Amino acid sequence: MAEQIKSLKTGIKYKDTPIGRIPVDWEVTSLGQILTFEYGESLPEVLRKDGKTNVYGSNGIIGRHDKYLVYGPGLIIGRKGTVGAIAWSKDDFWPIDTTYYVSARQTKEDLRWLYYLLLSSRLEKLNASTGVPGLNRDIVYSEIIPLPPLVEQKKIAEILSTVDEAIEKTDQIIEKTKEAKKGLMRRLLTRGIDHKKFKDTEIGNIPAEWAVVKLRDVVKQFYNGGTPNTNNKRYWNGNIPWITGADFGEDQNVIQIRRHITEEGLKNSATNVIPQGNLLVVTRTGVGKVAIAPFNITISQDITGIIFNSSKALPEYVYWYFNHNTQKLVSLVQGTSINGILRGDLSSVIIPLPSIAEQKMIAAILFSITQEIEKETRQKEQLQSTKTGLMQVLLTGKIRVKA
Repeated sequence: MAEQIKSLKTGIKYKDTPIGRIPVDWEVTSLGQILTFEYGESLPEVLRKDGKTNVYGSNGIIGRHDKYLVYGPGLIIGRKGTVGAIAWSKDDFWPIDTTYYVSARQTKEDLRWLYYLLLSSRLEKLNASTGVPGLNRDIVYSEIIPLPPLVEQKKIAEILSTVDEAIEKTDQIIEKTKEAKKGLMRRLLTRGIDHKKFKDTEIGNIPAEWAVVKLRDVVKQFYNGGTPNTNNKRYWNGNIPWITGADFGEDQNVIQIRRHITEEGLKNSATNVIPQGNLLVVTRTGVGKVAIAPFNITISQDITGIIFNSSKALPEYVYWYFNHNTQKLVSLVQGTSINGILRGDLSSVIIPLPSIAEQKMIAAILFSITQEIEKETRQKEQLQSTKTGLMQVLLTGKIRVKA
């Protein structure tokens, strides 16, 4: 990618146009002058025969078929449903009737450049329906765009494709690491590390050296949460972080701090401070989510804070056990209007218990592989930001490529 970016150049001569300043050798035209959106064709799932051809709906690949409708490469544009979504297919494909498509037959321009141009055009904003979202192609055709020479289109597409390839490779690494993590969790939390002898228990086959205990047997204290009166301004916008079940992310051990309370709010409510490093379990409204308190934190009634007996169990180990056995917590839910886990049921949950040393090793291994996933995720975000920035300057001619 670095070599591609070196081919960028500045010192450009511009001209004023109705859509702003563009390079003097670029044209101003409309999308309708350079492409045609063709309608996809219906292909119900019951009529599809398993094959190698991707079937595209308005939100991307929705299945496979043994025949194609369009020679690849080509673009698929969401017409109904996910309006304006753009997909690229390098192979032959079948776009269904909720989509438009563009292939080499519908344009003389570089298809890959056109893909990036349409991505940057945000076609979803042209949604012409008030009910079911819909994209009117005549409205799309009227969009005015800057048009570089074909040779420059190809070079722009080449640079942006290089970034996309890096994003795709990073995605593959993330997915493979996630799969490896699932396997590790399953093995470490049932087979442990370097055990030779195993035994059958009420929670399955586990290492012979492990104990089977109820959660309350290894806990010093369970803490409830609460919410300070939201009508009392003196209780809010202080410096004490306060969370609800909604603040737990879908990703593991991620908490978003959106609200803070004051010392007065803490003293005049049922909330409690859970010290840093202890376990947080959502027991109402989002049951089953768990996290380690990243710092001293107060909790709503959605959450139970758990302080462990450090000589028996580590919060990091129990965190991973619950993370891997979310359904064990979800199955405890009672109630109809406000679903939740009763304290007695939570404290009676049975868990396998290795030695403290082994708990520490298991938690360290799983946190380590999680950090790898987080690192690759940050790398992907950086690449996506790079791509967005390059699209903004390359597709408008603010920076030229040496074609």
